[in-house]
Amino acid sequence: MFEASLQGLAQVFVWPNAGFMLLGATIGMVVGFIPGLGGNFMLAMMIPFVFGMDPYAAFALLLGGHAVVHTGGAISALLFNTPGTGPNAATCFDGYPLVKQGQTGRAMGIAMAASAFGGVFGALLMVFIIPIVRPIIMAFGPPEFFMMVMVGVAALAFLGGNSVAKGLAVGALGLLMSMVGQDPSTGVVRYGFGSLYLWDGINQVLVVIGIFAVSEMLELSQQGGSIADTHGAAKVSGGVLTGIKDVFRHWWLNLRCSAIGGIIGVVPGLGGEAASFLAYGHAVQTSKTPEKFGSGMIEGLIAPESAHNSKEGGALIPTVVFGVPGSSGMAILLGAFLILGLAPGPKLLSEHLPLVFNMAWTVAIANVFGAALGLVLANQMARLTYLRSSIIVPLILMFAVLGAYGTHNSMGDILVVFVFGIVGYYLKKYRYPKAPLIMGLVLGRMAEVNLNMAWDLYGISFMTRPITLVLFVILITTIVYPIIKRMRASRKGGNVHADAV
Repeated sequence: MFEASLQGLAQVFVWPNAGFMLLGATIGMVVGFIPGLGGNFMLAMMIPFVFGMDPYAAFALLLGGHAVVHTGGAISALLFNTPGTGPNAATCFDGYPLVKQGQTGRAMGIAMAASAFGGVFGALLMVFIIPIVRPIIMAFGPPEFFMMVMVGVAALAFLGGNSVAKGLAVGALGLLMSMVGQDPSTGVVRYGFGSLYLWDGINQVLVVIGIFAVSEMLELSQQGGSIADTHGAAKVSGGVLTGIKDVFRHWWLNLRCSAIGGIIGVVPGLGGEAASFLAYGHAVQTSKTPEKFGSGMIEGLIAPESAHNSKEGGALIPTVVFGVPGSSGMAILLGAFLILGLAPGPKLLSEHLPLVFNMAWTVAIANVFGAALGLVLANQMARLTYLRSSIIVPLILMFAVLGAYGTHNSMGDILVVFVFGIVGYYLKKYRYPKAPLIMGLVLGRMAEVNLNMAWDLYGISFMTRPITLVLFVILITTIVYPIIKRMRASRKGGNVHADAV
């Protein structure tokens, strides 16, 4: 197996494989930067071009592009509060406030370095976990999925900063919005209000574009000026280096969040949004200053960036080993296997093992290249944050409209984007956090689907499954520990005040 791994690594650097990987990564960065397109769009457009190609070259092109889409999406999330892909929504929470403080270079350095770290971690996870992956995947079912999601939902209470009530209120609104559309068990339409458009529920991408991009542009057009508070030439080289150092200073958080993303990628059906938001929630819950998240916290940027890139390496594992797509992007990638005459599963592992390892190494190296490309362009990209609002606002709104319409080619999608743009504007005006709304919307549907399946399969006894019990203990701990910590801090503050008197 070690020899097959080395053969796969060597094939990455063979021409034209290396050229196709670099081409794919460049395309992936551009597609990720444009809001609303995403990795699925890119894979669907690129798959027809792999007809007749050598499998190594074909997967170099496809995986090279898909691996860095979220890295490109982080750039637009940081600079304009407009996430290029769904998982990049969590990047906006602390990344954009950091940019508004004039620390564009530092934010870019953090995002690129954390993305590269996460991508390499996910690829290495694939390399080492293939021999033991079957029992791990088979151990997870709907009960475990449900409890994992509930751990993320528990973070909603701590995303309101100093106001837990505001965080819970906005999170409850997100959970309520996740119930719009057809019931996953019965097919009954809920909160449809007689509109056929709402039968499929509220699209998460549209809400993200509206609540971040449009609302921020509304505020910027009202205030005038530029995005970044610090004026002058956008020389950010030193800031980029500081950001890279920040990632290594928080190496333990980076490693934990990369592991979260990798594990979620291995489990089919959860997706990049779950990886980003669960990692962000973990960062909040384990922080000594959770009330500062949303104001430009370094940890709040590291967590989602490392998680969603490591998820891609993890998602390749069930796709290659069982032919079960680990994500929607991997489902599209299965089409490439058919085009190239390959069948995922045990036969692929026995007959084409070097190719399997080559996929993992391609993901790792493409992530490093994508991050390096982002850092090289950091100076030029940072200048955009100093453009006056009369130039930048129409440009971002145009991207928002194009991204919204491209989702389903429906005018209703554009209406949803602007409705949530207004919602996001007033949430910020009255100091309600936006993060719980998106987390509630993303995680609510997952929780409902998996709870229904777990109950139908096991009844109440689903709570007695070993992994479910472990996750339940983690859930209780994440809720109780911050409360105890706050009570101790409050008691200590009261004693200090009494001594002073």
